[in-house]
Amino acid sequence: MKKILFSLFVLSAVSVNAQEADEIKPAAKGVVYGAQLTETNAIPVDDLTAKLVNGTFEGKVTGKVKEVCQTMGCWMKLEKADGSTVMVKTKDHAFFMPKDIVGRTVVVEGTASVKEESEAKQKHYAEDANKSKEEIAKIKGAKKEVQFMASGVKVVD
Repeated sequence: MKKILFSLFVLSAVSVNAQEADEIKPAAKGVVYGAQLTETNAIPVDDLTAKLVNGTFEGKVTGKVKEVCQTMGCWMKLEKADGSTVMVKTKDHAFFMPKDIVGRTVVVEGTASVKEESEAKQKHYAEDANKSKEEIAKIKGAKKEVQFMASGVKVVD
């Protein structure tokens, strides 16, 4: 009986999350996902690594979205000038980004830190981004990267 109740709970939670993901507002200037925020004091994504104090940064970052999770919109990547990216996630899937946000400039507010991402997790993200099997197969080994845990995201252009 406990297994049946637990299964029903999990299915209803997944259903609610899927429904919320379908109701996400399209990316348009001024739209906010998650907590309300302004663009004031946002630093360019290219300056983020230099601003990590004791391995962390709290504040706002602005940048252009290069990729977004095509499954639920639960993460996105901001592009740096050198072509590398900064992963932006939402804690506990608190909110989702629209799948049409790629190419838009956003401000994100939250906390950044350097994390090690396993090969399996990198491949999972590549699958979420609809990468080809060939691109996914090229992912080898864990890597350290700057990740941003966002409390809010605002589309600024």
